[in-house]
Amino acid sequence: MSYVVFALKWRPKNFDELVGQDHIVSTLKNAIQKNRLAHAYLFAGPRGVGKTSTARILAKALNCKDGPTASPCGRCPSCEQITKGQSLDVIEIDGASNRGIDEIRALRESVKFAPTQGKFKVYIIDEVHQITSEGFNALLKTLEEPPPFVKFIFATTHPHKVIPTILSRCQRLDFRRVTVMEIIGQLEKIVAAEKIKVDKDVLFAVAKASDGSLRDAESVLDQLISFSKDTVSLADITSMLGLVEQDTLFALTDTVIKKDPARALALLSGIIDEGKDLANFLSGLIEHFRNLMVAKVAQADSELIDLPKEMCERLLAQAGSLSLEEIFNAFNVLVNTQEMAKRLDSMRIPFEVSLVRLTQKKKEQQPAAPQPPPPQNYRPPQAPPKKDTFVKPAPAATPPKPSQDKPRAPQALKEESPVSLDIVKESWQHFVSNLGSVKISIASYLNEGAPVQVEGNTLTVSFPKNCLLHKEALEGRENRSIIEKNISELFNTGLRVNFILSDEVQKQESPAGNPFVRSALDMFKGRIIKEE
Repeated sequence: MSYVVFALKWRPKNFDELVGQDHIVSTLKNAIQKNRLAHAYLFAGPRGVGKTSTARILAKALNCKDGPTASPCGRCPSCEQITKGQSLDVIEIDGASNRGIDEIRALRESVKFAPTQGKFKVYIIDEVHQITSEGFNALLKTLEEPPPFVKFIFATTHPHKVIPTILSRCQRLDFRRVTVMEIIGQLEKIVAAEKIKVDKDVLFAVAKASDGSLRDAESVLDQLISFSKDTVSLADITSMLGLVEQDTLFALTDTVIKKDPARALALLSGIIDEGKDLANFLSGLIEHFRNLMVAKVAQADSELIDLPKEMCERLLAQAGSLSLEEIFNAFNVLVNTQEMAKRLDSMRIPFEVSLVRLTQKKKEQQPAAPQPPPPQNYRPPQAPPKKDTFVKPAPAATPPKPSQDKPRAPQALKEESPVSLDIVKESWQHFVSNLGSVKISIASYLNEGAPVQVEGNTLTVSFPKNCLLHKEALEGRENRSIIEKNISELFNTGLRVNFILSDEVQKQESPAGNPFVRSALDMFKGRIIKEE
């Protein structure tokens, strides 16, 4: 016999062999047992999760010699012919190549004829969303009132592309992605039956690479066994698919915890030398910090992390060395790396800069700058007066003597700006730099803005119109409170802040003009070689 690939050899042959679709199995079994099967079903879901296989199993359940039954025998002529795709009563149609009105008219004509052997005539149309609107309209009447011996089963990965008039005539069942642990369980059964030596780490890597598609996972495993000789190792799959090992994500995160930028850059350089896809690696690192966040917040609920138990324990241990603020900061920096890579048309430089930012110690991140001399109109350092404190005016009956040099009331001070705009501009970069030691995300956002006006006790900071997210983040209650508290302490006066958007657009800086790139260049004494 010719070789049969795993995806076909291990295709489920009954409802009990379906993986990860218990809700679908329960619905169809109950419908068969209660004789409440609809005349048309729409199976919707991602690729490789069992939609067409379920349609075939349902056809066997209807046409089995013991049917309709929730447990087809699989041995009768009808079941065997359906399994091999040779049954005249089960017609499988590709919606992509039979999408026009002429093909649908031919289908309408064939619907009228009774089944040849079984009890039902079953039409399975795969990728049904490919059928044209005219073809759908030609099918409407037949779909709404088919002969009693006809069943329609539609399968699609894009249910939103199916017209509403078709959807309203079908019972829709949504298939879900198969979890990593469910895929690993199925792959373990396959390698045990095939007597193949495969490390568990390999099965985990295959399951992660399949992105919820069991069929893809079986195909990758099949290819991997052909690729290797005797024992399949983790090095084989990372070499074949260009994946980055999970241990590398943990190692790189350790450099963030230990503040070791040299080690972080060395790890990244090794990944590049191995020919790995940096974009995929960056996405994996972002997901890793997401898992760290979940492990930090919901320690007892490991179901929120679709990873093996041993991996969840490692995540929990690593999350204990990071605060939530550090995890959020790393997440923001890595997401911004993706945006910076688009502007620079390079992934390596932004990735390296971001790793250096994440692995720097706080003192190195925010170097102490000399405090600027206090301006002449500063008030002496003292605790700011409470908001509810007011100076009562003198009674009207005893007006003040002209010769007395009486100080103005605080209300009069508020009419004028307590600090000038020029002084704010001079101290702005120093203020933003010091604010980074309090909350680095605020400093990063605030660095894109500039003070434009001081009126009364309100400081207005303007952002380019494409920095709306920066403005909205700073307008949050917690961030605004931190900014106002620190700026009031710096200028010894109660200042409020107001954020606006200007009509200008933030210019895309060259690499040399980017502050993060400049920081990396200064640290490593490097230079940028411009392309001619």
